[in-house]
Amino acid sequence: MSLAESLLELQELTRRLRRDCPWDREQTARTIVPHTVEEAYEVADAALVGQPEKLLDELGDLLFQVYFLALLLEEQGQGDLEQAARGIHDKLVRRHPHVFGETEARTAGRVRENWERIKTRDEGREGIFHDVPESLPALLYARKIQRRAATIDFEYPETAGALADLDDELRELKEAFAAAGEPAPEVEPDLHVFEEVGDVLFAAVNVARRLNVDPELALRSMAKRFAGRVERAEELAKGDGRVFAELPLDEQDRYFDAAKEAMR
Repeated sequence: MSLAESLLELQELTRRLRRDCPWDREQTARTIVPHTVEEAYEVADAALVGQPEKLLDELGDLLFQVYFLALLLEEQGQGDLEQAARGIHDKLVRRHPHVFGETEARTAGRVRENWERIKTRDEGREGIFHDVPESLPALLYARKIQRRAATIDFEYPETAGALADLDDELRELKEAFAAAGEPAPEVEPDLHVFEEVGDVLFAAVNVARRLNVDPELALRSMAKRFAGRVERAEELAKGDGRVFAELPLDEQDRYFDAAKEAMR
């Protein structure tokens, strides 16, 4: 079966589900989008863990989301899948003049500079932060804000400056914490501490951006590693006839360190 035939079959399947399935008939863009976001994260997870078969499966799930949302637009007379495909085709050609035109761009960095310049000059961007979606996860929203600022050269010229800023923000957080003291559980944070934590996170995202690290994926990866290490520490404790959750912190730390070594 050809690519065109497979894509047309999926389109027909999407139409039939919309027509014949009670659940699909009830959906709107607002109810579908959370599933779209979830599928996008599952694609990212499959890519990160290096599982080609799972990635292929998750790409199919995400592709169906695209078909379904395009069908909803078609029902409203606001566009369709063909227009979406043509739109992204034309946009990619327009944003790659070094491939389809006479512009020179020999590095990935120059490509990104041209990309941002084209969006600002030719695509109606108004102001530095025009059309930055606030629905992005906070880490990615921060990175996108920083990237926009970088298009007008409002950033540290070197990564060392971003690292020094992170050190400064962490020092200010420590000072704010020293002034506010240890908070009681489940109460609103001290406002100054709240703001300083935000500064630290924003500065950390800036460092990640300068190092070509996706902060969302890096944090998710670390959270998964931490969970895996705790579960392994629990297993090690159980092997010694002990209950990890009931151990004092220093003993938990010992098992945690052993788990880290075992999982390297």
